[in-house]
Amino acid sequence: MLAVRALESGYGKIRVLHGIDLTIAAGEVVALLGPNGAGKTTLLRAMSGLLPVTAGHIRFDGRDMTNATPRDAARAGLVHVIEGHRVFTQISVTDNLLLAGYDLPRAERSGRIEEALSFFPEIAEKRHERGGALSGGQQQMLTVAQGLVRRPRLLMLDEPSAGLSPVLVDRVLDVIDRLRQQGTAVLLVEQLLEKALASADRVYALVQGAIALEAPTGESDLPHRLERAYFGHESHALGV
Repeated sequence: MLAVRALESGYGKIRVLHGIDLTIAAGEVVALLGPNGAGKTTLLRAMSGLLPVTAGHIRFDGRDMTNATPRDAARAGLVHVIEGHRVFTQISVTDNLLLAGYDLPRAERSGRIEEALSFFPEIAEKRHERGGALSGGQQQMLTVAQGLVRRPRLLMLDEPSAGLSPVLVDRVLDVIDRLRQQGTAVLLVEQLLEKALASADRVYALVQGAIALEAPTGESDLPHRLERAYFGHESHALGV
């Protein structure tokens, strides 16, 4: 469904990503791991149109999405949930979700909101409260729900567990599992290594802007391979 080939991107003259190759199949959960500063957020931003792609290409569901605008990417079903509690604090939960689907057909908006809220009963019961009245964990749930309003075919989550209690982390991971069962693909950037590996089908390790490893999460020696990749002793994909 998604194929990224030889992708390069960065900030101005600073190149951060170096020849990234990455694929995701429909309904697959893929974890993107790596140390701080490895380029994980940069990759998601380039894929969702928030940063320019300076080389390589992105194909999504057979369409060339290289340097698509964020709006076009979202309309195609490629939805990026940015790190942090990105909610409008002075308006209601419902209005936050309406804004996330501002360009959807009017007749669909109510149903899309109910779909998104069905994943998070904790915020569904507070739909009329201001976003700022929610706890930090509930705001993070609302952020994910904003992405779900778009009914994504591929949902890219940038550290959705940041600042959450262990119980709420598990709630977000349950949502990822439900999405997989519904056929939605997920690209998960996550610092909680064990949680990410338990949720994902495959893993990529990104180190210094390049893919250092790709492997299925069921591989028995994966923790050791990840350790070697992080510290520069492995530079090949699975099977080499």
